[in-house]
Amino acid sequence: MKTKYKTHFAKDVKAELNGSIVTLAGWVHIKRDLGGKKFLILRDKTGTIQLILTKGKTPQQVIETYSKLTRESVIRVKGIAKASEKAPGGVEVEPLEIEVLSLAKTPLPIDVIGKVHADIDTRLNNRVLDLRRRESQAIFRIQDTVLQAIREKLRELGFVEVLTPKIIASATEGGAQLLGPAFRAEESDTPYHLSEFISVDIEAAFMNYFDVMNVLEEVVEHVLRRVREKNLEDLKILNYEEEFPKIRI
Repeated sequence: MKTKYKTHFAKDVKAELNGSIVTLAGWVHIKRDLGGKKFLILRDKTGTIQLILTKGKTPQQVIETYSKLTRESVIRVKGIAKASEKAPGGVEVEPLEIEVLSLAKTPLPIDVIGKVHADIDTRLNNRVLDLRRRESQAIFRIQDTVLQAIREKLRELGFVEVLTPKIIASATEGGAQLLGPAFRAEESDTPYHLSEFISVDIEAAFMNYFDVMNVLEEVVEHVLRRVREKNLEDLKILNYEEEFPKIRI
């Protein structure tokens, strides 16, 4: 989607755009300075793309801006897409302009790339950075697919979605206390205890136990099929082997 700040996402820059001007916006993921050539991996919500700066070719102002960049700084880049067999994905961008939208402070409290392990307390205390990790984003994409698939199947079966009221004891600013997920603070001695879940309930007339179970199986089968179709790469990021249970339909 083209916006004021960008013309392409990282995943949309293909070798077929060789020679075209593109504008990207995202975060500084990795920097590598090899002297005559400098590399920058730019990350946005769709993935990463490599920028290459060459001494004597790249504008000096761009090189000076590059030298000041810190990891996780937010930038906008205007450059020329170049097909290259050596570049990740077969394409890279030669920047003509780099605009710094927000310069990140260093050192970062956690490693977004994930090479340096951080414990759960550190991650939660720096959640805004933790959510930039590939693993965190993969979880959100899978969850989005699951919720979409549940709605698809239930509507296909004739159900109507109803948003039930959430009643609280006092006023709240902006509805921040009206949580969608449910949390259980029960004590448990097992790591399998489900402390957080999103509840999706159905109400249906003229059904018995077996009818309800058939609806449940159809929904689960549809969800798993959609995840297989849309999120295999996300499952790989989470080191999940593709083993889906067989559903009796």
